[in-house]
Amino acid sequence: MENLDALLEKIRTDGVEAAKREAAEIVAKAQKEAAETLAKAKAEAQAERDRAKVDAERLAQGAEATIRQAARDVLLKLGQDVEALFERTLGGAVDEALAQGRSVEALAEAAVKAYLKDGEVTLEAAPGLAEALKARLAKQGGATVVTNAQMGTGFKVRLDGGRVEHDFSGEAVREALAALLRPQLAKLLGA
Repeated sequence: MENLDALLEKIRTDGVEAAKREAAEIVAKAQKEAAETLAKAKAEAQAERDRAKVDAERLAQGAEATIRQAARDVLLKLGQDVEALFERTLGGAVDEALAQGRSVEALAEAAVKAYLKDGEVTLEAAPGLAEALKARLAKQGGATVVTNAQMGTGFKVRLDGGRVEHDFSGEAVREALAALLRPQLAKLLGA
C-alpha cells in the first residue's frame, strides 16, 4: 500500500506540476498577446496622432494662405478705391478749373494766337464757352470757333485742316494729370 500511496502521490505531484506548467504557459501566452495588443494599440494611436498633426498643420497652412490672400485682396480693393476717389477728385478739380470762364477763355486765346502762325485754327468748345470765345476771338482772323454740345469742359484746337489736334478738354487734361500722378499715388499706397 505504501507503493500505491507513493504512486498516487507521484501522479498527483506530476499532475499538479503539469497543470502549473500549463497554467504558466497560458499566462505567458496571454501576457505576450496582451503586450502585442498594447504595442499595436500604441502604434495605431501614434499613427493617428501623427495624421492629426499633419492634418492640423495642413489646415493651419491653408488658413494662413487664405488670410494672406484676403489681405492682398483687401489692399488691392483699397488701392482701387483710393485711385477711383483720386480720379473723381482730380476730375472735379479739373472741371472746376476749366469752368472758370475768363481763365479758360484766356488760355484758349493764347493757344489760338500760338497756333495761328501755322495757318487756320479751329477751336471746338462746349456751347457756353464757344459763344464767349466767338466774341473774344472775332477780331482775330484765321480762327474759327465751333460749338460741340457733347464736350464737357475745356476746348480742342485743330490745325492743318483738322489733321493735327491739341486736346485741352476736361477729359484729356484729367487723363494727362492722372497719368503723371498715378505712379506717385502707387508709391504712397505701397503698390
